[in-house]
Parts: sequence; C-alpha cells; structure tokens
Amino acid sequence: MSAAISPATGKAYGVQRVCCAWEMPRSSFYDRAARKKVPPVLLKRGPKTPLTDDEVLALIRTDLETSPFIGEGHRKVWGRLRFVKGIKVGRKRVLRLMRENNLLSPHRVVQAQPKKHDGKIITAAPNVMWGTDGTKVFTSEEGWCWLFTAVEHWNAECVGWHVTKNGDRSAALQPVSMGIKARFRSVGAAAARGLVLRMDHGTQYLSAHFQNQIKFWGITPSFAFVAEPETNGVTERFNRTIKEQVIYGRHYRTIEEVRAAVADFVDLYNQQWLVEKLGFRSPRQAFEEYQFKMAA
Repeated sequence: MSAAISPATGKAYGVQRVCCAWEMPRSSFYDRAARKKVPPVLLKRGPKTPLTDDEVLALIRTDLETSPFIGEGHRKVWGRLRFVKGIKVGRKRVLRLMRENNLLSPHRVVQAQPKKHDGKIITAAPNVMWGTDGTKVFTSEEGWCWLFTAVEHWNAECVGWHVTKNGDRSAALQPVSMGIKARFRSVGAAAARGLVLRMDHGTQYLSAHFQNQIKFWGITPSFAFVAEPETNGVTERFNRTIKEQVIYGRHYRTIEEVRAAVADFVDLYNQQWLVEKLGFRSPRQAFEEYQFKMAA
C-alpha cells in the first residue's frame, strides 16, 4: 500500500502516511519486512586460505594412512603437514577437521590384540580359587575409608573382609588371612597350599610384601587382565552387591559405623543370599551340603 501511487498527487503514499492512517507503528512494518529478507551467507573472516577444508581433510587422511605409527593426535598430524611437508595450515583447523570427521584417536597407547575370554573363573569345588579386591566408602567425619573383601569363586561366599582407613598392602592381606583362618584353621606356612588367588594390578597386590605373604601360605597368584574387571568378576560382583545393599543411599559418620554395617551384611549374605548358579541356595547352605557330601 505504501508503494501505491496517489491519484491526487501522483506520488507514492509512503510508509509513514500509511502507518499513520492504519494506526500501526512503523517499527512493526520494518520488523516484518526484515523477516521476509533472506539472511546473508556469512563468509569466513580474515584472509582466504590457499586450501579448502576438503583439500586439507584429504591431506590429513593421507598422512594418517601413511604414518608408521598409530594412536597419534592432531598435533603430530599438523606437525608433519606444517614442518615436514611445508603446507601452511593452522593447528586448530587440523583439530577441527579431525574432530568433525572422527579421526581423533581415543587411545594414547598401542592397542594389543583383544584377549579371548574363553576361560572360566567359576570352579567345580571350594577352595580352588578365591578373588580379592578393594573399594572405597565415604564417611562424613573421617573421610574415605577402604573396604577389602575376599570371595570364594565356587559359591560366591565372602570368606573375609576388612574395613580400614589406610588401604595399604597390609590391609589388603587381612580378608585373605581371615578366610584362610576360617577355612583352613591355620595361618601357618603352606596353610592354603593349592589355592589360587585372583586379583587386579593394584599397588597393594603388586607389592613384594603381599606377594611374599600369599606365597608363604602356599597360594598361587592369578592376575586379572588389565582394564578388564570382568576377569575378576566374582569379587567385583560381590562388591557391587554390598554397595547396593548397605552403602549407596546411606549416611555413615565414622569408619566404625561402616565396619558394623559390613559385618552384619556379610553374615546375612552368606546365610540367606540366594545364588542362581547354586540352584538358588545360599553360599553357606551350598558349602555345608558339600562338606556333608564329602564326609559321607
């Protein structure tokens, strides 16, 4: 309407006259007119680069394919392009292109061939293999504390546990010692001869003190695969169970409160926790039935 020609004056009505006659603010008119315009294409600021993103991406792919190494990051790729091949390209540009095209390596070490999990950690009889591991529990007054456990692989029974402030090599030995004393009635030399102990690569278990002590008891060490906790799955599963049952969602002020809760749960677990692989019997029930069968 504003562009229409007035028959009286021979001139356009104009935006101001039309908005005044219609009692509409001019700002509304200009806002609607701006929305109808196609937004301009934003171009990259600064000087134009000699290579397009597609050309730089092709160079990156070629460099990764021809490199004799694996697991390298964007800095090595950019360094070879810039200083070896003399191609002027920004490091952040190389990082952006590698990130957008999933070329960044998530690993920083050489990846070995995957290990086949074709073995078994469930034994056919008790006192063949135990597992041990440690986890941490928080208390409001005394901070973090350690919970170490030892679990029988045959019936998933917790044969030993220990709650302490310092999770050192001596503390890690306590649940194993508790289990040996309960099962073999002695902690003397070769008391647990023939037993295999599954553990991870924690510093407590790799220490000379820990290894020498279990060898004194006649125990053979068996280490889980690195970064594969399922190979120590029996103990890992028990620690998850105890956390779900008495740790998560609970508030403990002192380490003694944690110790009391763990003691009560371990006794209840061994007596009443139903294990599917045991035909939904408790660990203690399965062990007592095994002893009775062997004595008969």
